Amino acid sequence: MINLYVAPSSASSRKARAWLKEHDIPFKERNIKSKPLNANEIKEILRLTENGSEDIISTRSNIFKKLAIDMDGLSVSQLIDLVVKYPDLIKRPIIFDDRRLEVGYNEEEIRRFLPREVRIAELHQLESQLSS
Repeated sequence: MINLYVAPSSASSRKARAWLKEHDIPFKERNIKSKPLNANEIKEILRLTENGSEDIISTRSNIFKKLAIDMDGLSVSQLIDLVVKYPDLIKRPIIFDDRRLEVGYNEEEIRRFLPREVRIAELHQLESQLSS
């Protein structure tokens, strides 16, 4: 099952939700503004990242700037504590399953959540269009 963590004010969150619905991909949605993540959930998301905190922390957010966070000086547990206390530090949307994670909305990257057979069929269709 795909999890979609959103914030209602996020245009990217709305785009991700619409894309998943358009492609008939079942997902479980959670508003992380009204139901913030706990420490274990943040650890799980960090486990799926390629670049650790860089992938999930919004360095452009007002709260990040206000707190003047030195990311290099934080331990993982300090980072997790900060995110629990200030959930607006997290980029949105967060789309993930047991193996894959996508943070933010990128139409090319989100395609990895399409079933494999759909991706293969689309690739064959594209190849036939290019050879015509």
